[in-house]
Amino acid sequence: MKIFITGASGYIGGSVAAHLAAKGHQIRGLIRNESRAEELRSFGIEPVVGTLDDSDLLMVEAQNADAVINAADSDHRGAVEALLKGLEGSGKPFLHTSGSSLVGDEALGEPSDAIFTEETPVAPAPDKVARIAIDTLIRNAAPGVRSVVLCNTMIYGRHLGPVSQSVQIPPLVAQARESGISRHIGRGLSRWSNVHIADVAALYELALTKAPAGSFYFVENGEASFREITDAIGAALGLGPSQDWAPEEAIKRWGRELAVFGLSSNSRVRADKARRELGWAPVHHSVTDWIRQDIA
Repeated sequence: MKIFITGASGYIGGSVAAHLAAKGHQIRGLIRNESRAEELRSFGIEPVVGTLDDSDLLMVEAQNADAVINAADSDHRGAVEALLKGLEGSGKPFLHTSGSSLVGDEALGEPSDAIFTEETPVAPAPDKVARIAIDTLIRNAAPGVRSVVLCNTMIYGRHLGPVSQSVQIPPLVAQARESGISRHIGRGLSRWSNVHIADVAALYELALTKAPAGSFYFVENGEASFREITDAIGAALGLGPSQDWAPEEAIKRWGRELAVFGLSSNSRVRADKARRELGWAPVHHSVTDWIRQDIA
C-alpha cells in the first residue's frame, strides 16, 4: 500500500511510518526540515519536504496515495481540508490523529470521577471546541472518504522511527533534572489514560484495513495520576517523592496549553471499542514501570 504520512519526523508520525514501512508498505512522509531526509530514508520512509500550509502539495500527495495518515497537528484545519479534498470521493482511508485533551478539564491537579467512552457526550473546554469541530469534519467526510479519528491519550515509550519524543512525560523529566525536585502541578491527583507508542502503531495498522468509515476511537491501555508519574520520575532519578507545584509557576514555565490541559487535567477514557471492533490487543500496561526502567 502507498501511504502518505504527515509529521513523519515526529513522535507519532515517525513511529507509525517506521512501523508500516517495516511491514512492507511504501511510505512517503512529510517533513519540514530537509536536513532530516536521510534519517527518514534509513527507516524506509521517502521524505516529502513541505509544511501543513502547502495545500496544493498535500492534495497531490493524497490523490497519489492509497491511504493518508495525518499525524502532524491535531488542530491544523487547513491541512485536514486539503487532504480531504485530495481524497474526496475515492473511498480511500484517511486516519487523523486527535488527542484526548479534548475531554480534559481545568482541574489543576484535582481528581475527577468522569470517564469517557466514544458514546459519552462531551462538553469541551473553550480551548478544545475547534479540535472537536475538526474531528467532526473528518468523520462527516464518510463515505466518500474512509475517514477515521484515532484519539490518543498520554503516549509513552521510545520512538520507533526518527529521533523524537512525546509531549507530556519528557517536560516533567526535564524539570526534575534541572531543579533536582520532581514536581506535579497542584496536588497531582488528576489522572490521564495512557498508551505505549508500539501499541499505538499497531492500532494505526489495524485501522488502515479494518476501521469503518466515519469512525472514532479512543486509544488507551491504563491510567495513572500525575503524582504517580512524578513519583516514578523522582524514584528513577534518585530524587525522592515528588512535590506539589503552584499552577501559576507551571504555567509560567510551560504555557497554558501544556500546563493546564497536558499536565494537570483529567483525561480518563476507555478504548474497549478499538479492542472489540478492530481486534486491537495492546501489550504494554504500566507507564510508571516504564518510567522507572527507562530513565534509570
